[in-house]
Amino acid sequence: MQFPFPDLLFTSSLVPFAVIAVSMIGVTVFLLGKVLPANGAPPLITQMVIALAVLGGGSLLLLSLLFVFLNPNGTESWTFVLLAFNFMMMFPAGIWFVGLVLFRDRRVDARGWFWPVALALVATGSEALMGVLFAYGVVGGPTATVPALAQGLSSVWFFWSMAAIMAALLLWAPLAVVERYALLTLLGASVFAPWVPSFPLVGGLMMAVLMAGAFIALARALVRGRVLPDEGPVLVAVAAAFLAMTAAGLLVAATAGAVLATLTFGAVMGVIMGVEVAYLIRRYYRGHMARPWLARPVDEEDATAVAAMRRSGSDLGARPGDHPAPEP
Repeated sequence: MQFPFPDLLFTSSLVPFAVIAVSMIGVTVFLLGKVLPANGAPPLITQMVIALAVLGGGSLLLLSLLFVFLNPNGTESWTFVLLAFNFMMMFPAGIWFVGLVLFRDRRVDARGWFWPVALALVATGSEALMGVLFAYGVVGGPTATVPALAQGLSSVWFFWSMAAIMAALLLWAPLAVVERYALLTLLGASVFAPWVPSFPLVGGLMMAVLMAGAFIALARALVRGRVLPDEGPVLVAVAAAFLAMTAAGLLVAATAGAVLATLTFGAVMGVIMGVEVAYLIRRYYRGHMARPWLARPVDEEDATAVAAMRRSGSDLGARPGDHPAPEP
């Protein structure tokens, strides 16, 4: 008996689109690895500006590719694609230059949520567009909007691309042990999620095994006293996320994969994955520092400057030049 596998929404004619999509996932992971700090200091505002510009440019490119399937005039459609490519090359550099003049070397507010939420929204929206793009691509032309949205938001292109981003963030983030494994269960849910709309019984069984394993591991951690006080809200949020996923999955199963139920499941998963991405981005420079699974190299000058500011009690959200380093 062959194991049921969800629809990949892929045909040979979509190879160029798949190359662009996979490349964009790689660019997103690489970019986040560059702008998110490895030393615990809040990143520079100019770094976050260029990251937001690049991710926004990627969304514009996906929209232009989607327009290829919606517009019967092929020449006009591919002209918009070329314009989007030009935009991606010029706009991020231009907005970075403007940000450099306006913000100079100031760092983001370590207590704020603006930049994590903004980056998470743009990244999640971009991957959602990717899923919808391939939903239209399989049809090869215009189709009903709601079914295309439902199919795209419940596809491997959306769930697995977000899983790749979350995996990279979890790998580099300075997280406590229980906190990391709790967030890892949400990553596992995004990997198993495509089975729920296609094969509700198989997908539900996968989710049940994942939740049972997470519950057993959490119970052992609680018994051994390994759960830190700061991790309580994270565990409650993860439990609420699984409750929402379960309810949405049951709705899909009860309606035999109805369009609106599938769209609801995809939307619920999208919100949960987006929230996790925002939380992880902020975690790089907010909260107690812990050892990441994979440590990234830190420039010696950056490490020295951050250590000096911490010894002097300086505000890491200010400009480095605002507080002189103490005498050795």
